[in-house]
Amino acid sequence: MIRKHEYDQHFLRSPRLVAELIGHSNIRKNDTVYDFGAGSGVISSVLAHRARRVVAVENEPATFQALTKNMAAHENVHCIRADALTVSLPNDSYKVFANPPFSIISDLVRRLMEAPQPPKSIYLIAQKQFARKIVPSDAHFTSALGIEIAPLYAARIRKPLRKTDFTPPPAVDTVLLELRLRDAPLIESRDLPRYRSFVRECFASSRTFNALDRSAVGISPERKPSELTVAQWISLFTAHSTRRAQK
Repeated sequence: MIRKHEYDQHFLRSPRLVAELIGHSNIRKNDTVYDFGAGSGVISSVLAHRARRVVAVENEPATFQALTKNMAAHENVHCIRADALTVSLPNDSYKVFANPPFSIISDLVRRLMEAPQPPKSIYLIAQKQFARKIVPSDAHFTSALGIEIAPLYAARIRKPLRKTDFTPPPAVDTVLLELRLRDAPLIESRDLPRYRSFVRECFASSRTFNALDRSAVGISPERKPSELTVAQWISLFTAHSTRRAQK
């Protein structure tokens, strides 16, 4: 089924390809998995054979009707008509495997990251350019969101996809992006909200970033926010927090 234009989504054509992609994940038979932007159920139908419970979230009315009809044979698939950015999230362990509209991926990742119970792992079909900025690397710039995510999740690109894998074909290159919850965050959990606010403020305001004593933690003043490593950001945040506590 082709999504109405305003929903800006590209559906995977082949259940076989979906099965291959899920094979690159850490989804297991006892997991609960959320499929955001489930469409008519191509991903959910494959997840139904791989996970204990699947929650298929779809907002577009006609597509949701097709989803509920297609999932009727799968007793472990629960269909919810809701917006992925406002639907209630679980309080217990869950994972995410989804192909949401590209236009909401950034907001969806931030919502999941900031949830009281963040997913143990997140697998998203995403624009390659977005994914590259999420995965920290010396080879390219890292976005503010990528730096915010890093203390909690390890990010990597698992597999590139072809435009012909979708209907309608996207105009951009796409990949399977993996975010895996770390065994322990790189920053104390209680400090993560302040760390994220710190990163956002530094990316948003050159004055705020330039006011930091970067040389005290061995960072060249020539380096831009997007050029710093995760370790450097953590060092900056720790030094900044320590100075504030001493005032």
